[in-house]
Amino acid sequence: MSIYQRNMSLTGEPPKALSTTEKIASASGMVGLFILVLAFFNVNLPWKGAWLTASLVLISSGIITFARAQYSHKQAGIKNDGVWFKDLSSRGFWGWVLAIFLTSFYIVLYFFPATLGQGTDGAANTGLIGLFDPLSYLLKGQAASQWFVYGTLYTVAILSFGIKFILKYRHNSYEVIRTGSVMFFQTTFAFLIPEIMAGLNSTKDLPYYDLKNVWPLNYYLFEQWNVNALLVNGSLGMTMLLFGIASILVITPILTYKYGKRWYCSWVCGCGGLAETAGDSFRQLSDKSTGAWKIERWLVHSVLVFAVISTVGIVHSYLPKNNIYKIWEDGAVVKQYETFFTQSNFLILVGVGLTIIFALIWIFRRNELKQDARYGAIGFLFTILAFIGIHFMAGTDNLFFFNHGAVKSAYGFLIGAVFSGVIGTGFYPILGNRAWCRFGCPMAAILGLQQRLFSKFRITTNGGQCISCGNCSTYCEMGIDVRSYAQKGENIVRASCVGCGICSAVCPRGVLKLENGPLEGRINSDAVLLGQEPDLMELLSDNKN
Repeated sequence: MSIYQRNMSLTGEPPKALSTTEKIASASGMVGLFILVLAFFNVNLPWKGAWLTASLVLISSGIITFARAQYSHKQAGIKNDGVWFKDLSSRGFWGWVLAIFLTSFYIVLYFFPATLGQGTDGAANTGLIGLFDPLSYLLKGQAASQWFVYGTLYTVAILSFGIKFILKYRHNSYEVIRTGSVMFFQTTFAFLIPEIMAGLNSTKDLPYYDLKNVWPLNYYLFEQWNVNALLVNGSLGMTMLLFGIASILVITPILTYKYGKRWYCSWVCGCGGLAETAGDSFRQLSDKSTGAWKIERWLVHSVLVFAVISTVGIVHSYLPKNNIYKIWEDGAVVKQYETFFTQSNFLILVGVGLTIIFALIWIFRRNELKQDARYGAIGFLFTILAFIGIHFMAGTDNLFFFNHGAVKSAYGFLIGAVFSGVIGTGFYPILGNRAWCRFGCPMAAILGLQQRLFSKFRITTNGGQCISCGNCSTYCEMGIDVRSYAQKGENIVRASCVGCGICSAVCPRGVLKLENGPLEGRINSDAVLLGQEPDLMELLSDNKN
């Protein structure tokens, strides 16, 4: 029997009472969570492997079964699903409860692992972390850690909610494919391969390496312990180090030029993957105000400058003053390399490189930057160069007059833990699912600059078809007022856009389309704008000139 959608309202309907299937699915998920809670409170569970399997299966099956009951009978098209009528997705009581729970979990996970049962000084794991020991031994032959628990739950969340997302947008091939992509990269590149490699590495010298994590997201790539560990592992370690450098200088610029930042932020990145899947119900909560946009622009690029300064300081701290780089172990030199990268040469190279990049942008792409963006770029560049110059004049071993360890610790704590984890994920139900990506991710800042200045990606609009329903702006997780572009028939080329395609998916008129095209004319549109009141005689005169 055919299923008809009787109510064609664009705003959707208020949520109905849960069906029997949805109640059973909810109960399944709660039982799975209850097992984890029992482990957290150190209840002794025999056959830990069986209990862990039962917990993860119950949670996953509960999410998937609930999603099937919610979306399998629905037609293609707009899926508002009453998000503004639900406490959970409209900053209501249950939204705040979830935010407090997630934030508390992240705080405990990051800063108090002993509370979760992390063994210290050779002691066996207990509690929640001990529950994950069987899976950890299966994959890498070692006991679990707080990060193994985190990685497992993170992967389960992306897989389970990814299936939910695919069920919701199953009629849109772009959404299905990119969601399958983030599920694949998280499961293989971020979880299974690094864990299995850790198990195969019997000496345990080869560091944990998420193959899809690029600096500055991978902010420990250039730390001394990581570089030394890669160098002492011969050709494999050297290949991994060179791959990390090539990812920054070659791979990401080329892919961003061809496809925009969406290739990473919406197809590969684990942070983006969790935001798109587990955070999908909260995308409408992103702040669309001009004030939020201004804060975003300054804050995310300030974090990028912080990442650059932190990395330069870390690398400078262990580079030799002469041209011999030595790797020490137990008070003896185990390897040494002749290198061009002395402390002075490295700082000169950084200063010259940043200056060349700035000069190229200023010469060839200056008109594509807003006036305040130009001032900001000048200010950020001269801030870094001034610190480098001060260092040379002062002759201190600590770059920027700060101990490099303190700078690294501050960056790791403020950005790597508090911003990206505690706030970025814990505040999904309050700030929306992309708060970290908008305001704090230095990788998003780099890719955004590349996308704005020389990428072929844009979202084209057909202003003649726009009915100003506002669905595109409502569901833009990056806080872009998409409707204002659609009303004018203007291409959307924004540094913050992650190319998730939801604005196009929820448009009832097919106004928006994600495209890759020539660079010419992609930002400034000469089309007559519908929904505006241009002086047509002036426009005609301008076109003749």
